[in-house]
Amino acid sequence: MSQPPLLPSSAETRKFTRALSKPGTAAELRQSVSEVVRGSVLLAKPKLIEPLDYENVIVQKKTQILNDCLREMLLFPYDDFQTAILRRQGRYVCSTIPANAQQEAQSLFVTECIKTYNSDWHLVNYKYEDYSGEFRQLPNKVAKLDKLPVHVYEVDEEVDKDEDAASLGSQKGGITKHGWLYKGNMNSAISVTMRSFKRRFFHLIQLGDGSYNLNFYKDEKISKEPKGSIFLDSCMGVVQNNKVRRFAFELKMQDKSSYLLAADTEAEMEEWITTLNKILQLNFEAAMQEKRNGDSHEDDEQSKIEGSVSGLDSYLPELAKSTREAEIKLKSESRVKLFYLDPDAQKLDFSSAEPEVKPFEEKFGKRILVKCNDLSFNLQCCVAENEEGPTTNVEPFFVTLSLFDIKYNRKISADFHVDLNHFSVRQMLATTSPSLMNGGRQSSPALQDILHEAAMQYPKQGIFSVTCPHPDIFLVARIEKVLQGSITHGAEPYMKSSDSSKVAQKVLKNAKQACQRLGQYRMPFAWAARTLFKDASGNLDKNARFSALYKQDSNKLSNEDMLKLLADFRKPEKMAKLPVILGNLDITIDSVSSDFPNYVNSSYIPTKQFETCTKMPITFEVEEFVPCIPKHTQPYTIYNHHLYVYPKSLKYDSQKSFAKARNIAICIEFKDSDEEDSQPLKCIYGRPGGPVFTRSAFAAVLHHHQNPEFYDEIKIELPTQLHEKHHLLFTFFHVSCDNSSKGSTKKKDVVETQVGYSWLPLLKDGRVVTSEQHIPVSANLPSGYLGYQELGMGRHYGPEIKWVDGSKPLLKVSTHLVSTVYTQDQHFHNFFQYCQKTESGAQALGSELVKYLKSLHAMEGHVMIAFLPTILNQLFRVLTRATQEEVAVNVTRVIIHVVAQCHEEGLESHLRSYVKYAYKAEPYIASEYKTVHEELTKSMTTILKPSADFLTSNKLLKYSWFFFEVLIKSMAQHLIENSKVKLLRNQRFPASYHHAVETVVNMLMPHITQKFRDNPEASKNANHSLAVFIKRCFTFMDRGFVFKQINNYISCFAPGDPKTLFEYKFEFLRVVCNHEHYIPLNLPMPFGKGRIQRYQDLQLDYALTDEFCRNHFLVGLLLREVGTALQEFREVRLIAIGVLKNLLIKHSFDDRYASRSHQARIATLYLPLFGLLIENVQRINVRDVSPFPVNPGSTVKEESLTLPAVNPIVTPQKSGSTLDASLHKDLFGAISGIASPYTNSTPNISSVRNADSRGSLISTDSGNSLPERNSEKSNSLDKHQQSGTLGNSVVRCDKLDQSEIKSLLMCFLYILKSMSDDALFTYWNKASASELMDFFTILEVCLHQFQYMGKRYIARTGMMHARLQQLGSLDNSLTFNHM
Repeated sequence: MSQPPLLPSSAETRKFTRALSKPGTAAELRQSVSEVVRGSVLLAKPKLIEPLDYENVIVQKKTQILNDCLREMLLFPYDDFQTAILRRQGRYVCSTIPANAQQEAQSLFVTECIKTYNSDWHLVNYKYEDYSGEFRQLPNKVAKLDKLPVHVYEVDEEVDKDEDAASLGSQKGGITKHGWLYKGNMNSAISVTMRSFKRRFFHLIQLGDGSYNLNFYKDEKISKEPKGSIFLDSCMGVVQNNKVRRFAFELKMQDKSSYLLAADTEAEMEEWITTLNKILQLNFEAAMQEKRNGDSHEDDEQSKIEGSVSGLDSYLPELAKSTREAEIKLKSESRVKLFYLDPDAQKLDFSSAEPEVKPFEEKFGKRILVKCNDLSFNLQCCVAENEEGPTTNVEPFFVTLSLFDIKYNRKISADFHVDLNHFSVRQMLATTSPSLMNGGRQSSPALQDILHEAAMQYPKQGIFSVTCPHPDIFLVARIEKVLQGSITHGAEPYMKSSDSSKVAQKVLKNAKQACQRLGQYRMPFAWAARTLFKDASGNLDKNARFSALYKQDSNKLSNEDMLKLLADFRKPEKMAKLPVILGNLDITIDSVSSDFPNYVNSSYIPTKQFETCTKMPITFEVEEFVPCIPKHTQPYTIYNHHLYVYPKSLKYDSQKSFAKARNIAICIEFKDSDEEDSQPLKCIYGRPGGPVFTRSAFAAVLHHHQNPEFYDEIKIELPTQLHEKHHLLFTFFHVSCDNSSKGSTKKKDVVETQVGYSWLPLLKDGRVVTSEQHIPVSANLPSGYLGYQELGMGRHYGPEIKWVDGSKPLLKVSTHLVSTVYTQDQHFHNFFQYCQKTESGAQALGSELVKYLKSLHAMEGHVMIAFLPTILNQLFRVLTRATQEEVAVNVTRVIIHVVAQCHEEGLESHLRSYVKYAYKAEPYIASEYKTVHEELTKSMTTILKPSADFLTSNKLLKYSWFFFEVLIKSMAQHLIENSKVKLLRNQRFPASYHHAVETVVNMLMPHITQKFRDNPEASKNANHSLAVFIKRCFTFMDRGFVFKQINNYISCFAPGDPKTLFEYKFEFLRVVCNHEHYIPLNLPMPFGKGRIQRYQDLQLDYALTDEFCRNHFLVGLLLREVGTALQEFREVRLIAIGVLKNLLIKHSFDDRYASRSHQARIATLYLPLFGLLIENVQRINVRDVSPFPVNPGSTVKEESLTLPAVNPIVTPQKSGSTLDASLHKDLFGAISGIASPYTNSTPNISSVRNADSRGSLISTDSGNSLPERNSEKSNSLDKHQQSGTLGNSVVRCDKLDQSEIKSLLMCFLYILKSMSDDALFTYWNKASASELMDFFTILEVCLHQFQYMGKRYIARTGMMHARLQQLGSLDNSLTFNHM
């Protein structure tokens, strides 16, 4: 193709161009004219063809189908789908739910949560689902094509001579080549290995008699005698062989032996193979020439031989025989599938692949293993009485580790308590009798066998988890010791670096006394901190060490104070002011591997990697306090029910009730009764060295403080069911630190004196109290104290209570609930409480329920995500029991709200997990309640009504996949659980459900076809989701009914629609036609009247008759739509052709239909494509294989538009945008690339179909005119159809783009290759002369379009494409028009 000049001279300016009012507006004009024509009556909507009643047809033709040898292509398999239960897999050796939890649970919410964590996964499995996607997702995974054999083409020979001058020379017209190769020995006795290859220098040389030898040497000195030679006269073939070594090839010899050689690179290997094959070809041609020369001599013997064998046989009989066998084998077995060679088939495109869906599982942030090794102070001595033993710290110390986040100003983990004291130091404390693990949860005997009390007493390793890692997170260690006095007094000996032996003895003596007397009381002593992360990616800062041990300031104890101290941590000038205690804390951090052994979770439940060996240390997971925001929340999967209690401060400086109240200890207990003799529950997690669960816990004591602050965290395992009597009881003691009993020795040493009580009921309005509470303190604790109520005016209800300091709120305490069975959300709680009330017999009031449903829109996002399966299950349960439409619609609105929230937070995967694994339709009892699929479909219809709230309907459209997936799963479970699978398809679902589905499809149509501009994402998603739903309906419902829905939906679209709607339509068809049983749905069988027909008697359809479209509905619909789309603009055509071609590629690669007979039967469904292509033959008839698209875009190039001289030329207009109304309509058609074959057209338009092959729209030499062609066609193949393939439509006459042509030709060749010989002969017999000519024209175009143009051409076109891309950025008027 010669390149047109960029700026045409005035002499070359065509009349049409000169007629334009403004240069450069040709494309615009053509576009506007095209739109005028397309908007006219010519683009009539294709008539609707009613599909066949599929279920009736397969019953009527049962005998014919069963007698068909390919009946599996006509029937759906019986085991198409089934439900399955998948065991829930957890991390733990046993269930996380306490043994008695289900019996204890009384509230509906707790019961439902437990049910959620206990239930297995419910799946619906589709046996052939792997075949329901695109061809790239087929289960046999389209293998990447091995390299095709290397051929030498004449077109490349000249190029090769130029390029290979260095390595290929000519000697007497012969070929030489040399280079290094690896030579392997190859015979039957020795197997070739990598090691057996030897590097040799090979030299290819032609001998005097014209034959070739391949000599090899140890080095490049070829003047020497070669080490060996390969005689190429005896070589039968050269093939690639990569089995033993890369870049290897094999020379197959006549005596069945072979030589294995290998090059260093792929390019070298291909060069050698090309050269050697060229020599074999020359040898063969020489032999044939010799044979022909021999014929002219009158040699009787020679003529006898000539009469009996061919020239090839006489030359190489063995070669000829094996070549013939190989050829037959290749044809029958290993011929490469045509579509393997299609570039689209090799593209990796997984855009249509569905995301992988996993069940809900526990997920963690960045996990850090903290190993506590040692805590040592400068003050050391031997603590044993006999002074025999190791040198250790002189008194016990206790370490508490936790994480603080100074960026968000919060403590982000629970406390991890560690006792690093030496055994001899631990002996200083009075021993407590350890008791077994019988805390809040009833642990099973099996669990007690796994967890040995001894192994759990002194934890050294903890696993912390951080969801949002960043460098401002600190690991803080707080160090305490046994209560002795003030912090300053206790720390003083540790801050001096002088001779410490005497000091150590003195401290040891005091410490022993304190341990005996006050062993259970602790006092704050020191703290240290270190950073955890280098960056926000969660990379651990393993080189960081703990800071110096800073003395604890008694006025800066709280967590808030700690956060302030940490804020200055990186400011040396601030930290230098803090007093330092001389000592060292050795704690290391590390990452946690996935198979980390022997650890328990925060509820002490061992994981599956747990070993019962007592010697292995147990590692403890520490609870993370995950931020309460949706994106960091995971749906709960395990039972967890912890309350963390934080006594903050006590204001006792104004109290007059007690004489002494200075060294104040708080004892915390959890009780379920306020009776006098009631015992506290044994559910508080113990400290190292003590029992696993205890009845009480003490906070650290501050010496001589009347307004003490506290930083302690008390962790409680709550009972499953909480009630109004559950409360926290705080008892205050004054602890006497002074042990000197001066004066009377008779006076008993009183260690502690009670100085008040306080209590906090756990539930308020049915929910656990978690905000900071300020509560009064009483001096006494009468029975029934929880019942006390102030009535005002000095009166009260309940027992007499003596309040300290006039019942002022003296105690500040806060609690933190970490529970997967209780919610803090008021709306959530109220909704479940109302559901429980109505389920237990109270009459459900629709209006009341609607009120609670509406309030659910205000529930907190993180709570909704955390309890996602539980809330959705409950909503679906309410939906099936709703008696009023208002309730059902409001339930659906809440579900839409939940689904939208999940998507907006990027948590769509949770919804997919819910539908696939957790969703389970309620057992169906017709008299009591309805099915989810029917009720949900009805309420979706209501929400989609034009009068309904458009925001809700938009959300429903946008996230419609979820609702359709629920419908699908509900339908499947309903059919299997109620044994309806065995019924006929039209009896499986009631008429009411068929009506509901039809209504929802009709309701969706206007939303999709009218809202696509205002709301493109919602329309696109709804179109795709509807297609997936309808595709799956083929598995469950009456298939004829489903066909009708498809027909109704497709009828919404029309020719001339905007491009977006064409995209929607073909996306819909693509999804539906990808159904795993698409072939049986199309019934590739004869449809004749009267007797049962054999397939051989089949009256094949080569045109899209109404009958064909009715009987083979989906393929008929697709071909009609592709035919219509070919009359549209390029973008639309590409989409349509792509859908058709990808479907044919899928048929070709589908291993269920791999045999020739299967493929031939599939081809019968696509024979009307011949008619469709013949109708567009002149648009396909492009023989120039140009590197540029012949006609990209909706308009043609200006250069190719030539108007016939018959028509008057358009006179210049005053305005370029207006058109003279009297302009001839046929001229409009010519300009826009459209001409109607059904108008009384002038001769120039009648020749439109016969445009010349170079892309011009109209040729002046008129061939067969369109009306003639049509009259001829109507008498040939298609007697039932009046007007060609597309009905009363227009025919465009602009040329198709090269990529479109190639795709259509690939489809054509696939059908031609797959169809049976009989079908092809029948076609040739029935076709008219002009159709046969067109058929062979298309075949000829195939030869031109797929012709190999040579290496040089390929390289040149690559450069030209690059050049065009550069030009593309320039102004249109200076470049090719619309290139």
